[in-house]
Amino acid sequence: MRFEFQDNSRDVVMTDEMWQAIIDNDASYNDLFFYAVKTTGIFCKPSCKSRVPKKENVRIFQNAEEALLAQFRPCKRCKPTNERLPDHEWVELVTDYIDTHYSEKLTLETLAEVSHGSPFHLHRTFKKITGITPVEYILQIRINAAKNLLLQSDRAIVEIAKMVGIPNTPYFITLFKKMTGDTPVNFRQLHESEETK
Repeated sequence: MRFEFQDNSRDVVMTDEMWQAIIDNDASYNDLFFYAVKTTGIFCKPSCKSRVPKKENVRIFQNAEEALLAQFRPCKRCKPTNERLPDHEWVELVTDYIDTHYSEKLTLETLAEVSHGSPFHLHRTFKKITGITPVEYILQIRINAAKNLLLQSDRAIVEIAKMVGIPNTPYFITLFKKMTGDTPVNFRQLHESEETK
């Protein structure tokens, strides 16, 4: 069971056998190839127990060095380079994901799945590195995005709440006031009146 790799080829074509090995988390294929997921920027061993990615997002590499050269980071769960991803890099990967997906439903479990770690370890490491929990970081990003939308558009509060990933409007208003000292409406009016001065 050896795969023929083209020496100069940047992208290796994924065979049905490789795809099946990824689906089955088949450890017998470890070190025969590595796979990377374009949407997360992470690469894994075929035996990785993380959720199976979409096939169209997978790139195949002959070895870990090629995946690293292509700017993919090693998975925290299966450790394809046999070393741990430094905690600060792992947290950076998670914050980058939150920064671009804050409008989606995000849970600690989702973030752990995406970053190939356990929810408990992610929570503890994130707080150690940033001083706040992943949930607190998500809320900060959402409220900051809401502030921008309030100042740069005349969208309704209900619509803004949904756009930043908090579809429960009363909760959004309460959270906004708790974090900024103003309700969304007051925040908008205050800044509009400052601009007209």
